[in-house]
Amino acid sequence: MIHANEILQTIEMIDQQHLDIRTITMGISLRDCADSDVTACCGKIYDKVTRLARNLVKTGSDIESEFGIPIVNKRISVTPIALVAESCQTEDYVPIAKALDAAAKEVGVNFIGGFSALVHKGFTNGDRRLIASIPRALAETERVCASVNIATTKAGINMDAVALMGRVIKESAGLTAKDGGMACAKLVVFANAVEDNPFMAGAFHGVGEPECVINVGVSGPGVVYHALQSIKGQPFDVVAETIKKTAFRVTRMGQLVAQEASRRLGVPFGIVDLSLAPTPAIGDSVADILEEMGLSSVGAHGTTAALALLNDAVKKGGVMASSHVGGLSGAFIPVSEDAGMIKAAQSGALTIEKLEAMTCVCSVGLDMIAVPGDTPWETIAAIIADEAAIGVINNKTTAVRLIPAPGKKIGDSVDFGGLLGTAPIMPVNPCDSGVFIGRGGRIPAPLHSLRN
Repeated sequence: MIHANEILQTIEMIDQQHLDIRTITMGISLRDCADSDVTACCGKIYDKVTRLARNLVKTGSDIESEFGIPIVNKRISVTPIALVAESCQTEDYVPIAKALDAAAKEVGVNFIGGFSALVHKGFTNGDRRLIASIPRALAETERVCASVNIATTKAGINMDAVALMGRVIKESAGLTAKDGGMACAKLVVFANAVEDNPFMAGAFHGVGEPECVINVGVSGPGVVYHALQSIKGQPFDVVAETIKKTAFRVTRMGQLVAQEASRRLGVPFGIVDLSLAPTPAIGDSVADILEEMGLSSVGAHGTTAALALLNDAVKKGGVMASSHVGGLSGAFIPVSEDAGMIKAAQSGALTIEKLEAMTCVCSVGLDMIAVPGDTPWETIAAIIADEAAIGVINNKTTAVRLIPAPGKKIGDSVDFGGLLGTAPIMPVNPCDSGVFIGRGGRIPAPLHSLRN
């Protein structure tokens, strides 16, 4: 039974506490679009994406207006293009990125993810061609997002791929210097990437996924923050229970929207990702939640413990609300997309080193962090390696979305607009990591990877 007070609570969460569906993401398999001729491959990709996703935006808008639930983004994820384009007789995959961009524009989605490669154990020829194409692909398209998985708990860390991605990030920033290195905001380097992530820029349609699927990502930092305001001074047991109950209600709303979108589009329902994804809007911040627990600022000692509680309680509440919870599901800490994180970084209370510690206990990793434009590619690669190690050892997904903003130095900021927000330029450790990165090879999988 749904009671009147529960309906009123949901209305209040939407109206006053920034509760929304952050994204409806349609996953599309492109494995049948492979062709030796790159032009034919591009045509097949464009035709399939536009055919299957032609009603995605309209359906999302209809649900939004009928149910009164804000749906911020409608997006598409596709099979990793390195797999699809392997048979193309070309060294340049940029035309395929442009075909994806054109299809995304035609159907009206804001992003399309899957210009991706999975190289945690080594490279195929297609992987190398795709990675080499990433800088131009992101610089010359508007809506295409890219990702590369360079490590897993089972395989260890591909350090050759880590070094390569350090160079790719620097090149991508340089090609979009006039936009603050915008291409890097559309590029994620993963360890233990998941196949059903609906959030950009790291979404791709995994090889174990069906032909087409609907995944939904919910978001409710503001709702959790308001819930905690009503229990000031209460012990952490009460805090955890309050977050669990709130996450349950948020996830139920996501399940409703996912099932309705699935029914109307005639596409299977995949998962609800119950991540707390902040925005630059005041009152929609994960940092605010942590500070409501008693921290004077996010970044203070105790921040990692507070984030661990938050992430665990969100997962526990969400899994009781839906039988198909997936994706990343937890709390995101993207610096540029969270007003509280931005403030803490500007004051010096939040550093990259502290953020790295926080990624041990939250979803994803070092996200939307801007560093000086003259940061060496070897340092960027070493940051990726550190984050991958956290993911591999702890058997969790971690990622790096780092922007070496061209021409910017510590104290400056770079504005990406919209949900991507404004990133303060954060200092990096000045010590040289070049010899370490230059070793190459593979860091072996940890011993616990052998467990059955």
